[in-house]
Amino acid sequence: MGGFQTLKLHKEFQYVYNKGKTQHSLSVVLFFLPQQGIHKVGFTATKKLGNAVKRNRAKRRMRALFREHSDSLKDGTYIFVAKTGLFERSYEEFQHDFQKVLTRAKSFT
Repeated sequence: MGGFQTLKLHKEFQYVYNKGKTQHSLSVVLFFLPQQGIHKVGFTATKKLGNAVKRNRAKRRMRALFREHSDSLKDGTYIFVAKTGLFERSYEEFQHDFQKVLTRAKSFT
């Protein structure tokens, strides 16, 4: 994952949800907490998206795009949350949304 560790504990997610900056698009929400020397990432998909197959597919798509951009991101903790619009968007539109939230969060180096 480009030198990033994954978030696993509920309290880690809650900390970033409460302290981090939020950016929205039609298909993804980004919670970003800038921290020096820390490289962590988490991916979530709620039950609103559908069954486990759909939720896992959404997380796979987000992970794939994150791998493409991980080398050019600043230090910090990132949490990507899939929205219901993710499945209605093509790969190119989803890629544009993904880049848009990262750019708005000023997370590129």
